[in-house]
Amino acid sequence: MIVKSQIKLIRSLHQKKYRNQLGLFFVEGRKTINELLTSRFELNSLYETEEGLIDSKDVRPEIISQDELKKISALTTPSGCLAVFKIPEVQPINSDNWIVALDEIRDPGNLGTIIRLCDWFGVTDLVCSANTVDCYNPKTVQASMGSLARVNVGYTDLNRFLTNSDLPVYGAFMEGHSVYKSDLPEKAVLVMGNEANGISPEIESLISDKIAIPQFGKQSTESLNVATATAILLSEIRRR
Repeated sequence: MIVKSQIKLIRSLHQKKYRNQLGLFFVEGRKTINELLTSRFELNSLYETEEGLIDSKDVRPEIISQDELKKISALTTPSGCLAVFKIPEVQPINSDNWIVALDEIRDPGNLGTIIRLCDWFGVTDLVCSANTVDCYNPKTVQASMGSLARVNVGYTDLNRFLTNSDLPVYGAFMEGHSVYKSDLPEKAVLVMGNEANGISPEIESLISDKIAIPQFGKQSTESLNVATATAILLSEIRRR
């Protein structure tokens, strides 16, 4: 059984301001919970509707009913388990690798997918502007599929970060030079812009190389989804 104070606490974690105040966030689903349990993330509490859903023998879950789980879940159909973790300290950035930087990404699903892409393509650091959606948003955590365990996500003044970086800065633009014909270094920063407006003028002024994904079809598609574009660009970067 879950007490009212626990329900109130977990429900408060649906909102960013309480996640920041309490230094906690919650995760749903066996795969994601198991991934975070074997990472640097520290478990606060674990809830299951039946024993054995989570593999770790070192964790003692609190067994709750399906109705109780629905009261704290962010999902329409809860998956049977929910865990609360402490938000970890952001680690120092590795400048010997490509870094992805996000300028005002607002959709939590896009951010979660980009975190997963960084994990897939071996990008260990993701730098976000202060007004990019929270990486501990429940929808972001769900979309990342456990990759939060392996990608260092930090929030900062993106202008200051790029100004102080010694790495070349590549930005994704519709009118940029084809990524397939560009000389790509072993390490740099790749900036991806807002879903509707692209990279802001302030950040654009700091871009050293504008790259684009050429359109081969004749249809009048305006642009690619930012997560899709990130996948294509990282694939080409790693192919080199």
